[in-house]
Parts: sequence; C-alpha cells; structure tokens
Amino acid sequence: MDVLVLRKRAFSFLMLVGVAGGALSLSACGGGDDEEAAASAEPSPSPSPSPSPSPSPAPSNQAPTISGTPLTTVMQGNAYSFTPSASDPDGDTLAFSIANMPGWASFSESTGLLNGTPSAADVGTYANIAITVSDGTTNASLAAFSIEVVATATGSATLTWNPPTQNTDGSPLTNLAGYKIYWGTSQGNYTNSVTVNDPGLATYVVDQLTPATWFFTVTAVNSAGMESDYSNVASKQVL
Repeated sequence: MDVLVLRKRAFSFLMLVGVAGGALSLSACGGGDDEEAAASAEPSPSPSPSPSPSPSPAPSNQAPTISGTPLTTVMQGNAYSFTPSASDPDGDTLAFSIANMPGWASFSESTGLLNGTPSAADVGTYANIAITVSDGTTNASLAAFSIEVVATATGSATLTWNPPTQNTDGSPLTNLAGYKIYWGTSQGNYTNSVTVNDPGLATYVVDQLTPATWFFTVTAVNSAGMESDYSNVASKQVL
C-alpha cells in the first residue's frame, strides 16, 4: 500500500482534483503563505482630525450716557456755567461736541463744560443748543435747550399826577383810597402793576427797568375798590 506524505503548506484551502495509479494528486487554491496574507490586508483608516474651535465673538459696544439740567436764563454781565454728567459702561474715553453754541460762550470737548459771560449786546434768546457725548462708536445727546440772556434792570421812571377831586358824574370825590400804577413795554398791554394805598400821594418811582421803551398809566381807586379809567399814557426809553 502506497503511503502519501503531505508537506504542510499554508494554503488557505485544498481541493481534490483526481486519482492516478492509486496515488492522490493534490492542487492548492488561493495560495500564499501567512506573511503574504498579512501583507495584503487593507490598513485601518486613520481617524478624521477634530475641527478647530470657533473664535469667540467680540464683545458688543455699549453706548455712553449723558444727563444734566442746564440753566436757561442768565443776566447780562453775569457768568454762565454748565457741565453735563456723562459715563460709559465700557470705560471708553469720551469726547463732547455742541451745536448752536452762543457766540458769547466757550466749550470744552473733553469735559462738556459750557461757560461764558454775556454782555448787554448779547441780550436775547439762544435756542436749540445741543450737547452730545461720544465713545468713538456711538453717541448720546442731551435734549436741546435754550438760554435767555436778560438785560440788567438799571433804569427808573418817576411818575407824577394830580389827585382827582370829583367822580365822573360831577359829584365830589370823598372816598379816594389810593392809586394803581400800570406799566409794560407795549402800550395797552401792561404786564406790571403796583397798588399805592395813599390818597394824598401824587408821585411814584418805578425802578428796576431793563433797557426798553416803557409805557405807564395810572388809575384812581375808591374805598369800595372801584377803579377809574386809565389816565393818559406816559412813556420813557431806558438805555
């Protein structure tokens, strides 16, 4: 009996292909040794790289704030001064600006100070003054305001009259109680008045008059509080 001795090979499998002379003939399929099989194996894929982190957004700018209540009148010859309060939540450096600044005033762009001393030539009203603060990116403004420069009251007028002696019906005036004096800068529109409770008085000085043309009239008042008609109108120009 013939003995078939097989030499060990590292085939992946064996296939019987036929019988000749009592001996087996073998053929290998899918050959290749262990090292070749290992070399032909596909490598494992490399992991994908992690994405880079997104940059943090820049902080948003916050607007500055401004507040304050400016004086709206000043007498000629007197000093005027106003400084608004301003701040910035981000601590940014602030700069100030102004619109419609009066010609007699000056302004600080670093502090917002508005100051000056108006003269007699500056008497009048200065409107729509607006102060704004900026942090370089955003602005904030005070509400627009006006400054009235008022003339200094330096003039006076001395009035004299003849006390009345009778009523309008011709009867004797026996209950005269005093007088009422009216004056203003428009004839027929008297914005000021004073009552004089002395029937024997026949002169009166009106003082603290500002530069203007002033109109004056007087009425007589009886003990019942009844007034006469206006007297004739007198006027005086105060310079």
